[in-house]
Amino acid sequence: MDFIYQDPYPILKDDTQYKKLTSDFVQLEQLGNREILTVDPKGLELLAQEAMNDVSFMLRNSHLQKLNNILNDPEATDNDRFVAYNLLQNAVVAVEGQLPSCQDTGTAIVMAKKGENVYTGADDAEWLSKGIFNTYQNKNLRYSQIVPISMFEEKNSGSNLPAQIDIYAKKGASYEFLFLAKGGGSANKTFLYQQTKSLLNDKSMEIFIRQKIKDLGTSACPPYHLALVIGGTSAEANLAAVKKASAGYFDNLPTSGNMSGQAFRDLEWEKKVLEFCQESSIGAQFGGKYFAHDVRVIRLPRHAASCPVGLGVSCSADRNIKGKITKDGIFLEQLETNPKQFLPATPPHLEAPVEVDLNRTMADILKELSQYPIKTRLKLNGTLIVARDIAHAKIKELLDAGKPMPDYFKNHPIYYAGPAKTPDGMPSGSFGPTTAGRMDVYVEEFQKAGGSMIMLAKGNRTKQVMDACKTYGGFYLGSIGGPAAILAQDNILKVEVVDFEELGMEAVRKITVKDFPAFIITDDKGNDFFENL
Repeated sequence: MDFIYQDPYPILKDDTQYKKLTSDFVQLEQLGNREILTVDPKGLELLAQEAMNDVSFMLRNSHLQKLNNILNDPEATDNDRFVAYNLLQNAVVAVEGQLPSCQDTGTAIVMAKKGENVYTGADDAEWLSKGIFNTYQNKNLRYSQIVPISMFEEKNSGSNLPAQIDIYAKKGASYEFLFLAKGGGSANKTFLYQQTKSLLNDKSMEIFIRQKIKDLGTSACPPYHLALVIGGTSAEANLAAVKKASAGYFDNLPTSGNMSGQAFRDLEWEKKVLEFCQESSIGAQFGGKYFAHDVRVIRLPRHAASCPVGLGVSCSADRNIKGKITKDGIFLEQLETNPKQFLPATPPHLEAPVEVDLNRTMADILKELSQYPIKTRLKLNGTLIVARDIAHAKIKELLDAGKPMPDYFKNHPIYYAGPAKTPDGMPSGSFGPTTAGRMDVYVEEFQKAGGSMIMLAKGNRTKQVMDACKTYGGFYLGSIGGPAAILAQDNILKVEVVDFEELGMEAVRKITVKDFPAFIITDDKGNDFFENL
């Protein structure tokens, strides 16, 4: 047999629209018979800095168009349209450059391909990290990276570093980049399934995918750009392909395989999986058609004894941006600077929500909520307590030590969230909900102690939460995942730290809200919206 080699991921074209940042920092030099592209590492710093800035406040034109399509689709539900309209409003606020589109401004990830004839004379990852550092220091972004001091002691790095930087070698004299800001919600919804040859038929594949779509749930803020990768020379190769596919990086792969084992998109299965998503009725977070905007199904070669399957998403904060350095300069993908063009002249018609005054006793608020069924849309006005993972763990430590539950956890609804930095002159930075499921393990114990009687967050929850709410008379309210900027601008009036100030964005806060949107997801009778789908 003859030796055959080809690029395993043959991207056939790059139709990205780029803007030129500068012609500085690059020059061509002759080294023998080679033409070398010499790049001053300050150019890497500039590119990373601008990429992380743009991707935190702007979105791709194609992503915004898909949100607009939901508003114009007669098959979309009112809940689909409500979410899509809010996400477009959020984009209009975020593009001003003060409030990032999502409060979880993510782990900074860089995937690069460096040509053999590119010379920097430096540790490229260090200079890319410096650019990332600059943006997170100078903009109203959140520091989400927790570093281990010992096995169990952790601290916030205070810079959002370290970043994940992977640099590959390629032929030529150009340097290509994919930058991502990956939030915890969508990162946590990346799954690897070690399957076998028995999966590779129509019936088994359909059963498998339909089940895994339900497992994805809504906690990563749909509508999603969903990626499904079948095969891979290793589990690591599979999951790397999932991330790149969800970012649109593999959109221009071939659409059929060959004996060299090239990766390809399966357009037929992309259409099928999108139909499965629509038929799930999960919708854009609260029921409907738009669980996913689109689907990428990538087929890879595999070991005969192994069939890894990867599933992942890019969420409603679709923060992916490409860059490149060539002899002509430093370039960055052009994101949309005018998202307002995608907003309709008038908002979609919706039934009026129920207004709930939170500045009453907990008993009175619970009594009012008990009158309404799940799926009821609410407007919340008054006081919320904000607490996330570490604060919950610390309160559990108090209970374990025989100390009482803090009164603020008993007297007010608990909002699972962690804000970005606050812009000058504003009451709050971007401040959307975090994933509710991470706090599920605390609910029964906390409600038994009289706390967490009303919880507000995003995504579906486990049966233990439903059971606890039924036993103790509690409620879980769903908030739209994604529009963190518009919540900060329009709905949050005041923010103050009330406990654990040393935890930074994980500190317990008291916030005052106005017309804060929410839905009843789990009620005091044990009913749950997602269980009924």
